[in-house]
Parts: sequence; structure tokens; C-alpha cells
Amino acid sequence: MPVENSRLSGFFKLSVEERRKLVQKLSKISDEQINALASNGELSDEAADRMIENVIGTMSLPVGIATNFVIDGSHYLIPFCLEESSVVAAASNMAKRCLQNGGFHTQNDAPLMIGQIQILETPDLTKAMKNLNQSKDEIIALCNSLPSTMIKLGGGCKRIETRVVETMSGPMLILHIIVDCRDAMGANAVNTMAELIAPEVERLTGGRVHLKILSNLAAHRLARVEAIFTPEELSNDGTIENGQDVINGIIEAHHFAVADPFRATTHNKGVMNAISSVAVACGQDWRAIEAGCHAWASHANNHYTSMTNWRINEDGNLHGSIETPMAVGIVGGASKVHPVAKANLAILGVKSANELAGIICAAGLAQNLGALRALATNGIQAGHMKLHSRNMAVSAGAQGEEIEIVAARLQAHSGPKTQTTVKKILDELRNE
Repeated sequence: MPVENSRLSGFFKLSVEERRKLVQKLSKISDEQINALASNGELSDEAADRMIENVIGTMSLPVGIATNFVIDGSHYLIPFCLEESSVVAAASNMAKRCLQNGGFHTQNDAPLMIGQIQILETPDLTKAMKNLNQSKDEIIALCNSLPSTMIKLGGGCKRIETRVVETMSGPMLILHIIVDCRDAMGANAVNTMAELIAPEVERLTGGRVHLKILSNLAAHRLARVEAIFTPEELSNDGTIENGQDVINGIIEAHHFAVADPFRATTHNKGVMNAISSVAVACGQDWRAIEAGCHAWASHANNHYTSMTNWRINEDGNLHGSIETPMAVGIVGGASKVHPVAKANLAILGVKSANELAGIICAAGLAQNLGALRALATNGIQAGHMKLHSRNMAVSAGAQGEEIEIVAARLQAHSGPKTQTTVKKILDELRNE
């Protein structure tokens, strides 16, 4: 279950151990799960060797908790796994700024995935398409003849679609099988169905079936999230006037991303800072999610554009929304193998893949607003450098107490905050 309250005042001031204890208390995860986090998520050589080939070791990344998220009326502590500073803080900050209107609200499609079957050398495309569509019930039944828990739970192949794609190799007939994957991401089930029906597809079309594979452009499995931010919530000083200025700046920045693919790429990278980080933390196929999100940002408008939409509503508030493919699962895969992925899913308390999809997209929308607000006000470097200064101090060779002293002096430095500046500050400190 979600936590009772995600508003954790002063959470960032606690030690790592204190944060773990508080998260365990709130989410009621087990000692085993909290120990998996405390051990930095390290896999044994044996476990790692079962996951991929030619294993020589493992690599750890930080897992942080984004706070303040209220999604569909429930509070969530959201785990992020990534190496970049300021992301968790920005998402948490923006999540706190839409609570006046109830936080984030989701509306997701059913968990439908597409399996593609490529049919070549078809003597008569029109007749082949007609035969496939007339035999749709038999094709669907064949797909669903597999023994599968997913099918027993109401999932399985629901319909088929046919397309002709013009290519450099000539026209190709493409059959889509549309499969309800329930709480699974669905790749294995969809690929198995596609391979199973290939001989029958060849018989019906007179063609040669070539590729049989899932599509990661999950156009029938869209997650939608929206939130409303008042001028007071977004302002720097609590006034409506300042908040309206901030909102206007955000809108102007958003319009830049909508129109220009160079800006849209960086804009969407900010969205994916959260989406991919939560996906990694929860053991999802984040590469598939990335591919689907970026493809959708091009597919819907025939040019690469913003994944998010921002506008000023009739009340003068900022309305943000995102609609994007979100193929996630809570059964199978790394989500059930990696001990930290299991712990992070337990912290979220999700009960379905659709719930997880909404959480991930809410994090993406919040993080996007964090970047837009920073760009439209103080600039992106102000907050980022405040958090990044410690990393720069360590890179310059600072140790122990030197790290915080160098970081503080770098933040107070009025000139460029470069690595050369950090080294100079460290040298001056050691000569005192």
C-alpha cells in the first residue's frame, strides 16, 4: 500500500541510516528489504552471472527517495536510481507545489502491447489482408491457446490489425497482434505468441514470415498524468504576481521545446531523468521505456517535440500533462530478481502495472517542471551547482572535512564555478 504521508520535512537533513529507518517505518518493508538497500544493492557473482553474459563484476548507483508525491489521492515515496545530482530534489520540490489541487491525477490505458509479424513475398496483398482479417478469431484463439497465468487473469491476445508498409525492399504486409499483458511488461508472452502463429499466417497469406517481435512503441498502452500548479505555489516569494511571472516564463520555455527539436531533446532528457531513474530503481526495462517515449514524441506530431504539455488554464493556474507509452510490469524480470528492485517496489506499495505506470509518469512531469522553473527563473546552474559542488570537491582531491568546506566556498564564489576554481580553493584551504 502507499504510505500515509509523503510530506517528510527535513528528510534531506537526516543521515542515510536515519532515512532508511524512516522509510521502513512508513512503508513497512521488511528487514530483508531494508538490508538489501543498506548493502548498496550488491549482487553476488552467482546472481549477476545468471542475469547477463560474461560477468566480471557489478556497479552501484545511488538510490534516493523523492518525497511529497500525492497521486490519485494516495501518498507515495518514490525511489530514484541515478548518478545525477539535483534530480530527486527538483522532483520532490515540484511535487510539493501542486498539492492545493490534489497533486497528480492519472488516466492510463489497458496494458496492451503490440507484437509485429513481418510478411514478405506476398503474391496478393489485398487478398492476404482479407484472409487475415476474416480469420482473426482463429488467429486470436491460437495465440491464447498457450498455457499462461496472464490469460487466466483475463489477459491475452484481444485483436489483430493489418498494415502495409512501403520500404526500400518494397511493400511489406505487417500483422499486429494486440495483447493484454496484465501486470507484466509482456515481451516474452508477445514474442511467444508471434512465433506460434507464424506458420498459420504464412498459410493464410501465401507469403514468407520474417521478423516476429514485440514493438516497444506501446501506442495502445499510454499513461496520462496531469497536475495543476497555482501562481502562489510556483512563486519565489509566495505572491500571485511573482507566481504569474514564473508561469509565463515556464510557458515561453515550453513553447521553445514544442517548436525546436534541439531544445526538445534536452527538455525531454529532463523528463527521462525521472522516468528512467524510477524505472531502473524498480527493475524495469528502462531502455524499452526510453525508446517508446522518444518515439512517441515524434510519432504523434510527425516531428520530434516535447513529451509534456504546459498551458495556463481559465483560472490562471499552470496545467501540466504528459501522455506517453509506459510498458512496465510488477511480475517477472529484474523486478522479481534484483533484491533492491523488490525493495523499491515494496516502498512504493504498488498493486498493479498500471499504478506503477502512473507513478513513473508523475515523476517525469514533476522533474520536467523542476527544470523549466529553474531555467525560467535563476537558471539551471544555481540549484544544480549547489548540489554538485561536493562532487567537484571530491574530484579535486578533497577528503574528509575538506569536502564540505570546499563545497561551501565554491558556492560562495562569485566567479565561474569550474574544476580549476575548485582546485584553487582546495590549495588555499591546505595552505591556511
